[in-house]
Amino acid sequence: MSNRFRLGGDLDVNRLGFGAMRLPSKDGMGGPARDPEAGRAVLRRAVELGADHIDTADFYVSHGGAVRANSLIREALYPYPSHLVIATKVGPIIRPDGLHQGTPADMRGLVEANLTGLGVDRLDLVYLRIGAMTSPHGESLAERFEALAALREEGLIRHLGLSNVDTGHLAEARAIAPVAAVQNHAAQRDEADVLAACQESGIAFVPFFPVGGGRELDDERLAKVAARHGATVPQIGLARLLASSPVALAIPGTGSLPHLEDNMAAAAITLTDDDLADLS
Repeated sequence: MSNRFRLGGDLDVNRLGFGAMRLPSKDGMGGPARDPEAGRAVLRRAVELGADHIDTADFYVSHGGAVRANSLIREALYPYPSHLVIATKVGPIIRPDGLHQGTPADMRGLVEANLTGLGVDRLDLVYLRIGAMTSPHGESLAERFEALAALREEGLIRHLGLSNVDTGHLAEARAIAPVAAVQNHAAQRDEADVLAACQESGIAFVPFFPVGGGRELDDERLAKVAARHGATVPQIGLARLLASSPVALAIPGTGSLPHLEDNMAAAAITLTDDDLADLS
């Protein structure tokens, strides 16, 4: 199975990329701010280690918005290498009273905020993110996706994606415009169905929280295979995800250089048939 994938058919990326959510804050989105220079160092090292696909969002910020993932990416990596693909998400709007879902009329402003924050004229990949942590079954995304499709026609977006969706949402969106990638929770209830739909159509499946979202993976099967390879349990978790389908991509995130290097080393692990049988 190749370790490369062509997002949208034309953006060639390493299937093991990097997620920027944990760069601005210590405890996930909205937590206490990290040292910005530590975040910039992690980004530079991620690219050195072969991560040419970075996943971010304008709403990835520390408490109070003092440190922002998009700003760190621009400060660390601009001017961007020609091969670097930056994916972002729009949909959620953070206000003082909590998280709200953007309307179709909000989509332009959300896209423009990402363009400005990243310092680019066109975004490589923009996901429409709906709901909170679980897919809002039965909720239409058509009007919001149509608004993004119009911005794509204007040239502000290269490819469109979906986040936190089910197979019905995927079909609804594909009737409007091409979908290059889907980003769901790694433990989403309908993950297998969504992955199968993506694989059938050559759409990237890019789950968030691929190694537990900061919580240690506790699985005897993973531990058994990890011992066999002299690897860590999270490394085997990433290797299993990449082995699950040729369209599966991983975007583990961290604000720690040692953790980053451990994650990226998972790309060198080749699981055997026996490993996969033990993990099934």
